[in-house]
Amino acid sequence: MRKDYQYLLLDLDGTITDPMIGITRSVEYALSYFNIKVNRLEELCPFIGPPLIDSFKEFYNFTDEQAQIALKKYREYFSAKGIFENIVYDGIEEFFQIQISQGRKLMLATSKPEPFAKKILEHFKLDHYFSFVGGATLDGTRSTKADVIRYVLEENHITDLSVTIMIGDRKHDIEGAKNNGIDSIGVLYGYGDKAELGNAGADYIVECINELTWLLS
Repeated sequence: MRKDYQYLLLDLDGTITDPMIGITRSVEYALSYFNIKVNRLEELCPFIGPPLIDSFKEFYNFTDEQAQIALKKYREYFSAKGIFENIVYDGIEEFFQIQISQGRKLMLATSKPEPFAKKILEHFKLDHYFSFVGGATLDGTRSTKADVIRYVLEENHITDLSVTIMIGDRKHDIEGAKNNGIDSIGVLYGYGDKAELGNAGADYIVECINELTWLLS
């Protein structure tokens, strides 16, 4: 890679951990409140990554009010069980160690509410790798990935955007990076595909964590 990036902003779901079970079970629980049955949890994978309010409205045509109720129900299950029903991707911790040994700073930039994100990192003993954890607010005042990235940049007084890059698996990560004037890497081991990440304008796309490490070396 030609540029020497100093700040790595990372998405959580689909980038650091595979949250499929916890998120889809939480969505299933929320939908059941509306008497909506789901045959397979895999059907709910599109909920992984984007803001939940948007997904409930897009995929089930919920009104704003229904989406807010669904979000509340989602959090009932997620805060009690779903939050820890996920798996750390193989190789991601080694990736963190390599980046820190090279003098880079790791910062989380997730659409997941910040308190949940902090709990997940602590649960998997990954929190010590991060100099900053940025997430959405529970009240929705900061919800889009663009807003979260802007918050991370501002809170850390990062003004040299040329040495900052966003790493994530969905178009929202890429679009959020572009909206804030920073480069982005799309990862294909998560929940987005090459077309989604390419169409969003990712500066780089990698297949796996080993390729991500190589790209940044």
